[in-house]
Amino acid sequence: MPYFIIYLFLEVLVSVQISSAIGGLATFFEILFTAFVGISILVNFRKTLVENMSAVSYNCIDLAEFQRLNLFTLIGAILLIIPGFLTDILGVLLQFSALTSMIVNRYNVKSGKCNTSFKEEQIDKQKDSDVIDVEIISDSSTTK
Repeated sequence: MPYFIIYLFLEVLVSVQISSAIGGLATFFEILFTAFVGISILVNFRKTLVENMSAVSYNCIDLAEFQRLNLFTLIGAILLIIPGFLTDILGVLLQFSALTSMIVNRYNVKSGKCNTSFKEEQIDKQKDSDVIDVEIISDSSTTK
């Protein structure tokens, strides 16, 4: 509860300062624009999720980073939808942290730094498919 009051106080201070500097009409358009951006991020989240899943499958990122990237994207989009300058600033910062990680991961994929050993494992499995497994049963029972 005290954190919410502190957040609300900071939100009012930041919003009053910025809206008095840019005016009421610009503040209205900023609220509409950031809400539209937040909704579009949520709509396109499926594509981001697929990109992050492919980065996990190539071992470019671990599961903790995968969860962190998706969580930052979702929380940032929700903060962009909520009206207020402080929430918009936090939402944009969360989007940039996810965006920079995705750019780094794309660079790693293109430069060949990611582990794509599963292709080699598939080739090994194809080589082993010609081998026939046999069980040898020894008939060493003696009758008296």
